[in-house]
Amino acid sequence: MRQITLVGWMAVAALWMAGPAAAQVVFDDVDGDHVAITINGAPFSDFEIGKHYSKPFMAPLRTANGLIVTRHYPQEMVEGETRDHPHHRGFFIGYGDVNGVNFWETEPESKTSGENPSVKGTLTVTKLVALKPGKKSGSIQALIEWASPNKGPVLEEDRTMTFYADKVVRTFDVDLTFTAKVDVKFADTKEGFFAIRVADSMTGKNGGLMTNAEGAQTEKNVWGKKSEWVDYDGTVEGQKVGIVIFNNPKNGPEPRWHSRDYGLFALNPFGLKEFDPKADGKGGKEMKAGETMRLRYRVVIHPGDYPKKKIEDMYKDYVKKVK
Repeated sequence: MRQITLVGWMAVAALWMAGPAAAQVVFDDVDGDHVAITINGAPFSDFEIGKHYSKPFMAPLRTANGLIVTRHYPQEMVEGETRDHPHHRGFFIGYGDVNGVNFWETEPESKTSGENPSVKGTLTVTKLVALKPGKKSGSIQALIEWASPNKGPVLEEDRTMTFYADKVVRTFDVDLTFTAKVDVKFADTKEGFFAIRVADSMTGKNGGLMTNAEGAQTEKNVWGKKSEWVDYDGTVEGQKVGIVIFNNPKNGPEPRWHSRDYGLFALNPFGLKEFDPKADGKGGKEMKAGETMRLRYRVVIHPGDYPKKKIEDMYKDYVKKVK
């Protein structure tokens, strides 16, 4: 059963009692269905945790001046917007094959792809551990159970998302600790892992552009390649915007990128042969029951067309501050 801790309720109550000047990162509308995230007095996103969803996700994502940089579908039906891949919901986390269970295409209406299991898993928020509003930053900590419909819990994910009150960009960090409930095998598949579905107007098909840390551009030169970061920029309502995902080098080997011109923007720390059949080594990841794995990432939503050097400086600053 989902729980919202006393710590979380007290944090929200204290915020309201102190008044709007007390914090610039605010969490409210905690109703067992979602947590609304407000930064500098403006809505940023909603962390959706309702039981009617097969996984938690955050949508929509907005720039500092309120432009929505993620696709509305399937939460909203917008005329003229694409309606493919219903499992692509704003910002989400999942993986196509864990112990033979599909934790990527989890929605009932999703058609599992040929190389991935037809058995669909669920990712369920079992506990909101803490909601911590703040003046410069605020965080949400949640426990998420990855479960097989036939064999029960596979992984427990301890996710902390930290949001920052910058006036120009919207930045959030995601700190993940996985505990294996049984022996676990992440198979070698391209379908994963840390993902955003960008707004249709930003996609490569509509003039958007992907650029990785090595300076390579376009899906042809970014998809399946290793890199510490990728910037996906485009246009929303006539304004240039971009989204950068930073990998933390302490996660291990550089991830490969499952980023597409149609709008999927994802990094994958485990896929190998499906990206490059000639690659040396073994893809996937195995964990013994009880073992833990920590992964950390940063997302930056920025205005304008940021040059590679500026993004590289932001990445170096991120890495420098990681403990």
